[in-house]
Amino acid sequence: LLSQMLVTMTDRGPDSAGIAIYGASLPGKTRITVQSADPAADFAGLEAALHDALQHEIAVSVKDTHAVILLDATLAEEARATLASLRPGLRLMSSGETIEIYKETGLPRDVVSRFGIDAMGGTHGIGHTRMATESAVTTLGAHPFSTGADQCLVHNGSLSNHNNLRRAL
Repeated sequence: LLSQMLVTMTDRGPDSAGIAIYGASLPGKTRITVQSADPAADFAGLEAALHDALQHEIAVSVKDTHAVILLDATLAEEARATLASLRPGLRLMSSGETIEIYKETGLPRDVVSRFGIDAMGGTHGIGHTRMATESAVTTLGAHPFSTGADQCLVHNGSLSNHNNLRRAL
């Protein structure tokens, strides 16, 4: 349902699209979603490398330019540091017990298709399309943005007063 809603919004933003899906919680587990500009190199052997470094069971599920890493929740911070060391080109998209964020440049229908989003399920989700008006069209500029464990943000328009908002909050 959310996939088709995102595709319907193509006229509002054809430059990039993204979706955050909140799935079922797995007790004691966390998910880290990462993105790579070179998935063939970055994801090859990633599961084994993380297993060796952390000495725990790790599951890596690759979806095009993104990978979801499922691991013991107590290892989340250590895993993020290890990822930065093992694969410095990876970009963190999201982390938490339930959230997975998938986003890329391109038309919403292409983003939905490349990640198989229409076949995913969850308790809820949020998607966004973007027409870049003040910055470059990049994966990192695509919405949603991870704002913390199991949290994300999308916004409509330019957020130019972010420093004032940060001070107020």
